[in-house]
Amino acid sequence: MLKHLTAAELEAGLKHILAAPKDTGRVELIVRRPATDHREVLETAMLDLAQGLVGDNWLQRGLASMGDGSAHPDMQLNLMSSRVIDLLAQAKDRWPLAGDQFYVDIDLSAANLSAGTRLAIGTAVIEVTAEPHLGCRKFSKRFGRDAMKFVNSMVGKALNLRGINARVIEPGIVKTGDAIFKLS
Repeated sequence: MLKHLTAAELEAGLKHILAAPKDTGRVELIVRRPATDHREVLETAMLDLAQGLVGDNWLQRGLASMGDGSAHPDMQLNLMSSRVIDLLAQAKDRWPLAGDQFYVDIDLSAANLSAGTRLAIGTAVIEVTAEPHLGCRKFSKRFGRDAMKFVNSMVGKALNLRGINARVIEPGIVKTGDAIFKLS
């Protein structure tokens, strides 16, 4: 039986998280969400200007807070640190439970990847958006209350431990193992 980590255990993992590469990292896992609470692990994904990750339900799911229920254009893609999810999930087969599409080994902190930063990922280019990405009730249920407090803490928010939102700037193909790097 998998147990949720305590606040002390989570804090102990912070040093490893902070050691993530700053400029060039790697795509560790790609997950498509074809329907609510459904996940498909992909080796290769297509990024599209209008759809985001092709086959993902971001566009169809929409967002109630948008008024008209449409999808938020600045929340097209979700990226999470592979170091953070590895700590929280404790097993790679549990990573997709976080609900993000890309799990990457790169420093996602606001100091390193501020809104407007462009990243090459595979043959695509994406742009970090200002929309915050925070832990929710489902996240807490899957990884524990301490995990949600950890990612939503002041430090967690500054480091974007829950992840970041982005949008597609140039369509392309992304494969597991591809580089992800900052563009100047």
